[in-house]
Amino acid sequence: MAWYDEAVFYHIYPLGMLGAPKENSYGEVVHRLPQLHPWLEHLQKIGVNAIYIGPLFESVGHGYETTDYKKLDSRLGDNEDLKNFVSECHKKGIRVIFDGVFNHTGRDFFAFKDLQANREHSRYKDWYCNVNFGGNNEYNDGFCYENWGGYNLLVKLNQRNPEVKDYIADVIHFWVREFDVDGIRLDAADVLDFDFMKNLRAVANEVKPEFWLMGEVIHGDYNRWVNEGTLHSVTNYQLHKGLYSGHNDHNYFEIAHTVKRLYEMGGNRPDGLKLYNFVDNHDVERIYTKLNNKAHYTPVHILMYTLPGVPSLYYGSEFGIEGKKEKWSDDSLRPELKYEDYKDAVNTNPCTKLIAALGQARHKIPALSYGDFRELQLQNRNYAFSRNYKGTSAVVAVNNDDNDCTMNLHVEQEGEYIGVLSGQKVHSNNYSINVNVKANGGDIWVLAKDYDGATVVSEALDTAKIAAENAKTKERAEKPEAKVEPKKAETKAEVKEEPKKPEPVKAPKAEKKQEPAGNDKQSEEFEKGVIAGLQEAIIAIMEKNGPVTDQMRNDVYNNTHHDSLVTWVKSFR
Repeated sequence: MAWYDEAVFYHIYPLGMLGAPKENSYGEVVHRLPQLHPWLEHLQKIGVNAIYIGPLFESVGHGYETTDYKKLDSRLGDNEDLKNFVSECHKKGIRVIFDGVFNHTGRDFFAFKDLQANREHSRYKDWYCNVNFGGNNEYNDGFCYENWGGYNLLVKLNQRNPEVKDYIADVIHFWVREFDVDGIRLDAADVLDFDFMKNLRAVANEVKPEFWLMGEVIHGDYNRWVNEGTLHSVTNYQLHKGLYSGHNDHNYFEIAHTVKRLYEMGGNRPDGLKLYNFVDNHDVERIYTKLNNKAHYTPVHILMYTLPGVPSLYYGSEFGIEGKKEKWSDDSLRPELKYEDYKDAVNTNPCTKLIAALGQARHKIPALSYGDFRELQLQNRNYAFSRNYKGTSAVVAVNNDDNDCTMNLHVEQEGEYIGVLSGQKVHSNNYSINVNVKANGGDIWVLAKDYDGATVVSEALDTAKIAAENAKTKERAEKPEAKVEPKKAETKAEVKEEPKKPEPVKAPKAEKKQEPAGNDKQSEEFEKGVIAGLQEAIIAIMEKNGPVTDQMRNDVYNNTHHDSLVTWVKSFR
């Protein structure tokens, strides 16, 4: 057992949450990071015991074009601020992992600056992939190079270069020595070289006991990345998709299929695949925005906290705020939040009350962290399963219908059971319990004698109040300063949904090509043909790399975003 087996994560995008400028002038240091300290008490109240924060280090814009891996971004503060923040977290029993952006650097990174100055004579020319001194680019460097996602702002590191491996290893040693960090989330892990990741795992094993490596991975067999030789965990985008679409479509079969497939992928063992579960993050729309029925906020989060894996909240989503992805920016996904606006949310906001209750349940019920998974009941609109561990168990039931439902569920032991979210009590009869599951709600049932935590008043499960509270928080999430205007280097190029644009876009209207009258239908058919061609290209490449499952094919055909598909094609090596 390690600390991350019992973790409940809180994901912070600091440049957004703290309202930092979109561009870095490399000027005076502004000490914004200490503004996070008051939030730590709030995180304790909602059951968070781990933070994933990043990107943190000096960069020119959104944080993923790294300028200096050993210096806190001057828009956030200095290294002493980061050291103090991690120390305060540790004092409160909260672990901290940093964003590790090791696939690419920014153009202001020292090795790239040397390459610009010395060209063929630069000792760092082999630090980057496919540098061609016979080419050129939009920056007029007089050479070209391989980038990430088609954007020359992000220069791809040569991860097979021993010097690069040693340098990144030194960075990790520095982060542990200087900041006492507890792990790293590897950005774009699905395109990192596997030998490079194995080297990172060797470094992780030596720098600190239980140092955790988690990778950003979108598609594929997660076992390729999660094993004893590479990473401890990866982002569970498969479950992420199922959780919102399964509710929007009133289709628990989709969620159940995903859960069973991932559990089988881990050898049908509770410790087989401990994936990083989430419903939103800094790259995708807020869960409250995605849900057609806002009341589904409740069953979605019950599932995220109780299904196999490590749950993670994205900052602000515990308040039910919204965030919609825009064409040229992710600013609305990464808003500034003021602690004073939310300091009483645990007492006043039903969304936050629910999250706090789920956090408590996660820590009070070991079966939710270590238990096996057994499906008990499955219909389009209701779903139940159990998690069992060392003679204790938790029975979870959710309902996506607008009416209450009754479910008869198998239990492992006879006795009185309590719903830890509702406070309801029922007695088992012949190893089964008959429970009422509220409309668009759910509960976690445990033996009353085994649960020493407080139950939640029904208000926390009142979906009408959750919807009403969202009307208040929505205004905060849509402050004027969060409105999107095209700007230089807004956000990192995206695989998941619409890609980010690192270059200036001065006139958005000019981006919209004017079609001649009557050509709309032809243009639409042409675009469909391009999408279909890209999908077929991805399938063909996958087939060359190994067996292609039906789910893998579905993942491809469900992606209809042109730029995302182009990036996907480029990601294959």
